[in-house]
Amino acid sequence: MRLSYTTYRLGCTHPFGISRSSYDYYDRVFIYLEQDGFIGRGEAAPSERYNEYILQILKRLKNKIILPISVSNIDEVVEIIDGYTSDIKSLRSAFISALYDWWTQSNNISLYEYFKYDGYINQPTSFTIAIGDFDKLAQKIEEAKEYKILKVKLGTENDKEIITEIRKYTDKRIRVDANEGWDFNNAIEMCEWLAVNNVELIEQPLPATNLDKMIDLKNHSQLPLIADENCLTSANIEDIVDGFDGINIKLAKCGGVDEASRMVETAKKHNLKIMFGCMIESSIGITTLAQMASQADYLDLDGNLLIDNDPYNGMQIVNGIPKLPDGKGLGLSLKNNYKNKFPDLK
Repeated sequence: MRLSYTTYRLGCTHPFGISRSSYDYYDRVFIYLEQDGFIGRGEAAPSERYNEYILQILKRLKNKIILPISVSNIDEVVEIIDGYTSDIKSLRSAFISALYDWWTQSNNISLYEYFKYDGYINQPTSFTIAIGDFDKLAQKIEEAKEYKILKVKLGTENDKEIITEIRKYTDKRIRVDANEGWDFNNAIEMCEWLAVNNVELIEQPLPATNLDKMIDLKNHSQLPLIADENCLTSANIEDIVDGFDGINIKLAKCGGVDEASRMVETAKKHNLKIMFGCMIESSIGITTLAQMASQADYLDLDGNLLIDNDPYNGMQIVNGIPKLPDGKGLGLSLKNNYKNKFPDLK
């Protein structure tokens, strides 16, 4: 099995601001695994919030990673990959995606068929309105007209003003993500205020270190509370049950589709709602998790919709609802106009 990789810079359509940061672009690492004429693709989307960085990933990849010449047992390769990547979740996720993409293509099935999931998606995805220039809110809402649900990033001193301004232009459902940006008293106030403004849920209202206060907040809140930074892998789920109504599963933080599947199973056992979320990613990362989208109660798979230079064809949006591509594996293809300009893309 041949391994190759390349870096790629994703350009944001608008600066992507959350409570703790704002970026105009994100660097990503694409992983390729090739054998028998099939190319498996994966995307590493590291987050500084979890102490993962592009240079850290490139340093790891420069060490010789030895994969088997041929593959007959996917679990054996997963074990090898874990030996190199288990401490960098975003890199592990990229390798696991590439491996499963290759494996399912070579076995003439899609990834959702491998997991015995339904390939039909009936949940709309939200479209993110990030923190940024207040004067551009109307433009951003117009750009999101195809989408039925808005996800609004909060955690600022002007949270009420942001929602009030958005409500001048649309009465669409809103999902709020505070990204750990509130203290307890502010969260109590915002839960009450947002409940009367057609808000569906609130994601990660308090810092992850304040898990003990989430129990009181959950008892007080009229809106469902979804754990993001408080829930990285399936091992965290039992600890957060009393403080949250659901979890946000992201490949880059959990370490891959195999772990995402375990999180789905564990969350269902604890009667937690399931959201599938993402970083700013290309269609590689987004399409990978979209293969599992039938298992979710909420979808936030818009990372590829917030950039202006996605090099791949993958998941599409039809009337606000994700639609998986035809084809086996992940069903990805490199766009023709990127092949010559970026020769390292596959």
